[in-house]
Amino acid sequence: MEGTTELEPLYTIKITCPQCDAEFKTSRVRPSMKRASRRDSDFCAYYQQENPDFYVVRMCPHCGFASTENSQATLTDRQRDLYMEQIGNRLIKRDMGGHRTREQALEAYKFALMCAQAIGDRERIIASFLQHIAWIHRYGGETEQELRFLRYCLDSYIKVYQIESVSGGDAKLLYLIGELHRRLGEFNEAVKWFSRVIHDKRITDSAMIRASREQWALLREQMLSKNMALPDEMKES
Repeated sequence: MEGTTELEPLYTIKITCPQCDAEFKTSRVRPSMKRASRRDSDFCAYYQQENPDFYVVRMCPHCGFASTENSQATLTDRQRDLYMEQIGNRLIKRDMGGHRTREQALEAYKFALMCAQAIGDRERIIASFLQHIAWIHRYGGETEQELRFLRYCLDSYIKVYQIESVSGGDAKLLYLIGELHRRLGEFNEAVKWFSRVIHDKRITDSAMIRASREQWALLREQMLSKNMALPDEMKES
């Protein structure tokens, strides 16, 4: 219609790089356009327009350091040195401030993963990067690579569970570990984690309890279809 303009899905924000302190611009998806059309059982979201997850990583065009708003906000001198020694001195700088393709988003997350590992960022951050890399491979139908990174992601989330001594306060993490086991075909392990969410009286997250019950039922059907022996807690359900 003449005289009307369609709102651009992207807008820019200014970021100060935690590594080199330079200021740069990066793109974000407008909040009004972040509605997912559907989500997978491990929280992977699908969007009809721009995927906001493609723009979570902020990549400095000056030094190449990649991070997110949840990453470590300030770096020590030692961390800056570690980044330069392991990555920065060999990196070809690139500007990803505008629109990103799936391939560029994948590249950004892989850089962010390397940066987080180099500076010793929190395990939760590393696990999140691995999970998003798996999802981006899923978008492209790259099943082998998706499963490879889901395995790394699962191992990392188990470390989070061990490091943080998670109790009933993080039902989402317990559920996710169970779901990743299920997606990797490790059904008996999946049962154990879903069972914790369903039966631990300290857990009050109704959404995660409901999701765990749904995946428990799906898991039971999968095991029966493969003629697998059901664990005792499943025989009674």
